[in-house]
Amino acid sequence: MPMDSFILALDQGTTSSRAILFDKNGKTVAKAQKEFNQIFPQSGWVEHNPDEIWSSQISVATEVLNKAHIKAHQISAIGITNQRETTVVWDKRTGRAIYNAIVWQDRRTTERCNSLKEQWSNRIQHSTGLVIDSYFSASKIEWILNHVEGARSLAEEGHLAFGTIDSWLIWKLSNGKAHVTDPTNASRTMLYDITKESWDEDLLNLFGVPSAMLPDVKESCDTFGVCDAEYLGHEIPITGVAGDQQAALFGQMCTKAGMVKNTYGTGCFMLMNIGSEFVPSRNKLLTTIAWKINGKINYALEGSVFIAGAVVQWLRDGLEFVRNSADIEALALSVEHTDGVYVVPAFTGLGAPYWSQEARGTIVGLSRGTHKGHIARASLESMAYQTYDVLKAMEADSGVEIRELRVDGGATANNLLMQFQSDILGADVVCPHQLETTALGAAYLAGLHVGYWDSIQEIEAIWGKDRNFNPNKTTQERKVLIEGWQRAVYSTQAWASYTNNS
Repeated sequence: MPMDSFILALDQGTTSSRAILFDKNGKTVAKAQKEFNQIFPQSGWVEHNPDEIWSSQISVATEVLNKAHIKAHQISAIGITNQRETTVVWDKRTGRAIYNAIVWQDRRTTERCNSLKEQWSNRIQHSTGLVIDSYFSASKIEWILNHVEGARSLAEEGHLAFGTIDSWLIWKLSNGKAHVTDPTNASRTMLYDITKESWDEDLLNLFGVPSAMLPDVKESCDTFGVCDAEYLGHEIPITGVAGDQQAALFGQMCTKAGMVKNTYGTGCFMLMNIGSEFVPSRNKLLTTIAWKINGKINYALEGSVFIAGAVVQWLRDGLEFVRNSADIEALALSVEHTDGVYVVPAFTGLGAPYWSQEARGTIVGLSRGTHKGHIARASLESMAYQTYDVLKAMEADSGVEIRELRVDGGATANNLLMQFQSDILGADVVCPHQLETTALGAAYLAGLHVGYWDSIQEIEAIWGKDRNFNPNKTTQERKVLIEGWQRAVYSTQAWASYTNNS
């Protein structure tokens, strides 16, 4: 490859679209980011405008080339990573979405999902690796087909396409020539059999999704299509795709069974590489596809926390504690501890290992002496506690005692949180040199396919640690804190049960 060539990663997230340019050493050459609107039509509903997602993503792609002072012909390939489960349905004839994108956080189909659990839980887990939850795409598609006028007829006539955000972007980038996805995104729809690697006909019938709506599933490292020259000035192959969490697992080079990463984004997501064998969870985790490269599948155990970094946004925008998210650490450090305050940020329910869709956020342990510093610190600590819950479930499933957690995402810049995370886990927390691991994972996948990097071993040699946090609390101190958290979660679940039965 020429020395002046690069890989472009498009990182389409829940609150912003980003583009990052990487060089041969996996270093960031330039990046651009643009936030877009969050739409909340009613309580528990979360939507995005698909056209705004597209316009913001192509805008930052153009911006990052300008920042780096390079031309599109210097881009060897494009890798895409995306918010998973978020659902778009569009008309193939016009390329226009028929409804807003329904976001992974959306809870409007909770009742529908609950009605299926008794009869379908085991069947769905052993096919898709998932629990039945409105988090995933299947019930979102069903809702759109049932509630948008004329949608079901159009779908049955073969005019509608479904896609997660990767599919939507590839469709737009290719000017409607490619309707594709990869196994990591397909595995998050609750419609894809991850053992047979095919769409599950029984589940398509259950949710009333015509097969003509579905994208073709390619390997994570493959030719997905070509970005049309009209957008960036030159045709560029799209050769790597992975959902954000799987991309981060690959970007962290957790390529061996037993390796674990945790990403602190809007939500918090822990994945463990479990190798080539499908293992259903016994502890309310998910089994998902980590990636498929050169015909070989890798699976992962996953624990999903719905609200992590979003709790900081809430402190900033909802409670107006700070003007900038980065100021939260200083506010939290204004107190030595939380003074017994716990925040359970179940704004859109509790994810793994609880899967309580009805739960809502609570603050417990308030006193007259409580002020915003205590609440800020408790909010930060909630990310670490939720991560602890997932890690313990993962250890129980895998039989592996996790001694090192590789971490990435915006909140890893917060040293207070990272140290507390290590203290609560009783394990080392490792931050890599390159914190853009989600985008980097997509770049690695894209670059491997076009020979920009020759092998995974070459990429592993690039990865390196930046900061390492070691636990410094005693076992007894850790036990007291965790017991307080567990009581707070119990209170949250008890209140949810009371309000739902009253």
